Amino acid sequence: MFGRFQTAFDLIFNIDELQSAPLWIPNNSANTKWIQNGVTVAGGNGWGNGLNQLARPLCIYVDDDQTIYVTDHFNHRVVKWRNGAMNGEVVAGGNEQGNRNDQLNGPLKAIVDKQNDCLIICDYYNKRVVRWPGQNDASGETIIANIACWGVIMDNDGYLYVSDYEKHEVKRWKIGDANGTIVAGGNGQGDGFDQLSYPHYIFVDQNHSVYVSDYGNHRVIKWMKGAKQGVVVAGGQGLGNDLKQFASPHGIMVDELGTVYVADRYNHRVMRWLKEATQGSIVVGGHGEGAQANQFSYPCDLSCDRQNNLYVLDYGNQRIQKFYIDSTS
Repeated sequence: MFGRFQTAFDLIFNIDELQSAPLWIPNNSANTKWIQNGVTVAGGNGWGNGLNQLARPLCIYVDDDQTIYVTDHFNHRVVKWRNGAMNGEVVAGGNEQGNRNDQLNGPLKAIVDKQNDCLIICDYYNKRVVRWPGQNDASGETIIANIACWGVIMDNDGYLYVSDYEKHEVKRWKIGDANGTIVAGGNGQGDGFDQLSYPHYIFVDQNHSVYVSDYGNHRVIKWMKGAKQGVVVAGGQGLGNDLKQFASPHGIMVDELGTVYVADRYNHRVMRWLKEATQGSIVVGGHGEGAQANQFSYPCDLSCDRQNNLYVLDYGNQRIQKFYIDSTS
């Protein structure tokens, strides 16, 4: 889907050319259900570096045409899987582990910047956010340095949000600014409402509220624009497998109704929390760790396509599972 990559960066923190990418907000209803057996749409052929394999994938991005971008963590690459493809295509990295401009080192979240036809990638072990052109015959460029980035997302106004795993904060970069602004956390590690503990994945809604999977606190916390502290919208009841608990929440997604969907990693399930609910419900998974079509092994991320089919990154099984929406719901 990418066209010609035409920009250059003069400064490490120069993001003044980052334009908005349409922010897809799922339009599920409170009663939406999915077929409980998933279909493997990427990977699923064991651990490896073949183009039909993955090695501990950690994040996904689903494009408008159901193309899936997978950050293939231990292969140090981002792989694109077209709808229905049997093999992926390397679109970033894949030149062994390293810190050169044509290399990645343990990539985490990656998103598509549609306006600039490129990828924005959290290059975790290199502690940088890089922008990569659509063709993998070129190198990436560092746009944010010295950050232990885990999650990244762009809103419809072109603001880039990045979670910093080590500083326990989320920052927003405004177009043209040299430094980011803290929008969540930033008050040291802790469990206060103004604190985070190893923030992982993030989501931003159309009101610029930031949702954070607060990994160390086993909760999802929402920070409204300009807020000095957040509000817990899911979990926050300690580590556990009760319906009001998480065991290390990872990927998150929020629909138009404010319903929060969470990849509950160590409980091997995806949870749904309705707005202002005191407990969640299991959407898919929850049948123990395993490799059957209705099971996961440490699910790490999730997304929806424009038809509201659900995609779940099944970390331990080296695969991406697609759950078709149940048309009877």
